[in-house]
Amino acid sequence: MLSFKGFLYAVITSATFGLIPLFTIPLLHGGMNTPSILFYRFSMAAAMMWAYSFFMRKSLRISIRELITLAWLSLLYIGSAVFLFSSYLYLSSGIATTMMFLYPVFVALIMMYVFKEKKSLWTMFAIVLAVLGVAMLSWNGSDGGVSFFGILLAVLSGLSYGVYIIAVNKSSVRTMSSEKLTFYVFLFTAVFLLAGTSLTGSFQTVEAWQDIFNLALLALVPTIISNLTLVLAIKAIGSTFTSVLGAMEPLTAMAVGVFVFSEPFTLSTALGVFLIIAAVSVVVLAPALEKGYRTGKFLYITKIKRIHPHIIPHH
Repeated sequence: MLSFKGFLYAVITSATFGLIPLFTIPLLHGGMNTPSILFYRFSMAAAMMWAYSFFMRKSLRISIRELITLAWLSLLYIGSAVFLFSSYLYLSSGIATTMMFLYPVFVALIMMYVFKEKKSLWTMFAIVLAVLGVAMLSWNGSDGGVSFFGILLAVLSGLSYGVYIIAVNKSSVRTMSSEKLTFYVFLFTAVFLLAGTSLTGSFQTVEAWQDIFNLALLALVPTIISNLTLVLAIKAIGSTFTSVLGAMEPLTAMAVGVFVFSEPFTLSTALGVFLIIAAVSVVVLAPALEKGYRTGKFLYITKIKRIHPHIIPHH
């Protein structure tokens, strides 16, 4: 039986993920650059994850081969985070987060056309919905449009995250425990960002207590708490229902943008968000929908092979 706690964990997961703009936008408006923000976010998150693993007595020991694999996987993870945070400079946070939420559609496309998975009518229908949703969001804004460069950045964030998901599933760490995978991805991400900002002279120190507060909450709420509740949700109700309830993420980001940062919310925005959430839901539920079509009844499937891994760090 599907548990109420599982659904609650899934809602907490997606809602806390959607709070990323709440802590990020004040830092960007304060003059901090994206790589520096991400360094502090993931270095703090890695420290918190280490403390959690230590007190929960969870081993973080890995082999050299796994270490190398996690290092290059972290580069893909960095791309998704950098593109998303950079898009906040050109788009409203709600639109940017909704565009990034397209990553399951990208995963399905890559699996079909690169890895030659069987094509699905439901997936093709979802792609049409996603394109229409992006078109509606692109049409939104002052003078009938928004920054297409910002849209490109947000879409690239979703694409990068989709590639990262597939890379995890195809690598030697696909069966690694969530604590190990999350800790080392966070750690390598922070190390690479520190190296990059130091070499380019773009590293920024933090002095204002407001910035420290926002960075700490960014590391804790939409990074540590969201990933830990994601593990609990998947164990309780499976990755399919957890992913469908992930629709709370763009809705939360949209609410933060409208009510906290006074970002515009129009009919085209609402339609765009609805279409993209519908597209992602169709992709996630496609195996169950196809099973129901063939057997004449809808069957609940709690895990989707190759599209959603057991657990990976989120953006």
